[in-house]
Amino acid sequence: MELRSVEELMDLLHAGRPRQALRTAALLRRSRPADKELQVAGLVRGIGPVLCPGDEAAGARGAAEAVRALLGERVSRLVRGDADPADDDALRLRQAGEESRTAGLDAGELEDWRTVLELVAARHTRLGAVD
Repeated sequence: MELRSVEELMDLLHAGRPRQALRTAALLRRSRPADKELQVAGLVRGIGPVLCPGDEAAGARGAAEAVRALLGERVSRLVRGDADPADDDALRLRQAGEESRTAGLDAGELEDWRTVLELVAARHTRLGAVD
């Protein structure tokens, strides 16, 4: 499955576990406020269980493939989870994901992230057009 729009992605995010995904993205926003791609990677990891219920590894691969064309290679690589364990971004994403399971953080609503998703998608589309 390849997502073609932020609207399709939002539908999948709503179908998944949006609270945990929101907390992960919010934690990443606090630790790396300028890194929108990292924040978005934390958010869209939440579509993995929707795409492949019960199989975490397949879900990560499925989510990565689904967002690659829309959000770019870096987001896809981070979502896939097979980055170098020493990679700082992968480490931060993993830590935020673990912390989000227990954090009592009010991370807002999924709709709050639409603009960030649109910005990352637009940036990737512009860069892809140049390449």
